[in-house]
Amino acid sequence: MTRKQESGQALVLVLLSLAVVLTLVLFILARSVTDVAVSTSQEDSVRAFSAAEAGIENALVIGKEGSANGSNYTANVSGYSEGSSDFPYPAPLLSGDSATTWFVAHDPTSENIVCDQTHPCFSGSFMKVCWGNVGTYPNPQFIPAIEVSVYYETSPGDASTAQIARAVFDPNSARLSSNSFASPDPGTCQIGGTNYEFQKTIQFGSTGLNIPDTSYNFSNGLLFARIRMFYNTDVGQPLGTTVSGNSSPLPAQGEGIVSTGTAGSSNRRIDVFQSWPESPFGGDALTSGPSLGISQ
Repeated sequence: MTRKQESGQALVLVLLSLAVVLTLVLFILARSVTDVAVSTSQEDSVRAFSAAEAGIENALVIGKEGSANGSNYTANVSGYSEGSSDFPYPAPLLSGDSATTWFVAHDPTSENIVCDQTHPCFSGSFMKVCWGNVGTYPNPQFIPAIEVSVYYETSPGDASTAQIARAVFDPNSARLSSNSFASPDPGTCQIGGTNYEFQKTIQFGSTGLNIPDTSYNFSNGLLFARIRMFYNTDVGQPLGTTVSGNSSPLPAQGEGIVSTGTAGSSNRRIDVFQSWPESPFGGDALTSGPSLGISQ
């Protein structure tokens, strides 16, 4: 009787040992399968991102669809903010950085300035500039001021008659006595779903920058506005312009490129804004704005 009990206990121990071993084997297999799946997903994600980057490069040159490194991409190019009254600049600006709002249209194939029925130009008499993050700043010295330089031609189409009208605005009243800037308009504003702390409506005519009335019409002496930010050395601040309420919307502010790469089950998307090169009128206009990429 004792021997039978000992044999039964041994069988139980063997079965328990086998169960433990089987559990460990299944756990290791499950981890291995999971690790392989994660590695494959990460590899597909990297390949999809590389394909999306290739789509950006190729879309700027020749095409919209293709493949790279065994992955596929689709890229679309469109006029950025074309036909809209709003142009929220797609990247924050630090002190010394600038952004350009174009009043004249461009031919996408040549990037030459053109104003016709296919490429309508802006024909309004004012614009609103909005800037700065909404909220209280930790230090008043980081509150951004702006300089607005509007380039125009007194004889539209004749670059030799190019002129610049400038205005400067600073929300920090403590600096006004030393920098002689003007104060912005009261209140906040919103452009394209983005909220801004400061705003200023700029008239182009005799009540504002004193640009001749003949310069803002369809034949278009207005060229572009270059807006530079000051004082916010350590904190990038948003900027946007709008022409709501004017007689015409803005032309394309550059090219917007959206590229989606696909590899396996992974999809990666890259958005890029490429601004138009600026006209060489001298001074600040010699420097063109950078192309900006946003990965999603």
